[in-house]
Amino acid sequence: MIRLCYKKKTGTGPLLWKIMAYINTVGVVGAGQMGSGIAQLAAAHGFDTWLVDTNPEALTRAEELITNNIHRLVSKGHLSQKDGDGALTQLKYSSNVQELSSADIIIEAIVESEGVKKSLVLELDKIAKCSTILASNTSSISITRLASATSRPIKVIGMHFMNPPPIMKLVEIVRGANTSDDRLHNQGLGGEVSELFGKTVICSKDFAGFVVNRILMPMLNEAFYALYTGVASKEDIDTGMKLGTNHPMGPLELADFIGLDICLSILNVLHSGLGDNKYAPCPLLVQYVDAGRHGRKRGVGVYDYRKSSQKGKTSSKL
Repeated sequence: MIRLCYKKKTGTGPLLWKIMAYINTVGVVGAGQMGSGIAQLAAAHGFDTWLVDTNPEALTRAEELITNNIHRLVSKGHLSQKDGDGALTQLKYSSNVQELSSADIIIEAIVESEGVKKSLVLELDKIAKCSTILASNTSSISITRLASATSRPIKVIGMHFMNPPPIMKLVEIVRGANTSDDRLHNQGLGGEVSELFGKTVICSKDFAGFVVNRILMPMLNEAFYALYTGVASKEDIDTGMKLGTNHPMGPLELADFIGLDICLSILNVLHSGLGDNKYAPCPLLVQYVDAGRHGRKRGVGVYDYRKSSQKGKTSSKL
């Protein structure tokens, strides 16, 4: 799993040496599911990694999650004990964003809000080295507008990991209008780093929703409309798409997994950014979010996960 250390020692050509000479330390901001997964990937592939979050409780949860994930990989034989221990050693946690001053690339993975992300990249711009690449894990927000908040728009890119990052194979690389043509300052660097994380890379122009969510979110939204207008039950909608189109998860189940609040945020970005009413969020989706039914992370969304969780606890006592 820790391929970079091996490649760095044995040599695999000038491109890898060029990247490794440039990228030694990775910073990740945001200790939620996405940020934790990205930090785990970076550490497991040989980078010195900082995971930063202003919430100490979030960092504690992230450290526990990542440690358990690494131990699980070791127990299943996907990672040697030595490499697992090395990955955990590579990763450090902090509530102080100043720790990122030495990072060569910083990936933000915070809430999907343009205003909040702009404030963060502005802060990172002041802290980071002049050579540091600032990358956003945004799933829909304009990289060009985020870059405009910094003094280094040529060094700002989008690196959209899929959820959950340790498992999903894809990373979308997005180049803003002012991103440098230099290979080390655009899709090239982000793409090569992503590939060294074991990911397949696609590149998107800086349009709302990029590739994946521009196609995915209208499908999820249409599933909500089907439920809203009484076409079928939630179970039949999901079963129909799983068995009829060979999707691993039904669209409503997937929306719960992503987070209904996140789905709504992306649809709003698509609707305003592309100006087409086909992206207008379904009223039922809006209502669920207003009611705090955000999906699995809240225990209830389209489906109620509290019942199954309680049932599991009861069973474990028998």
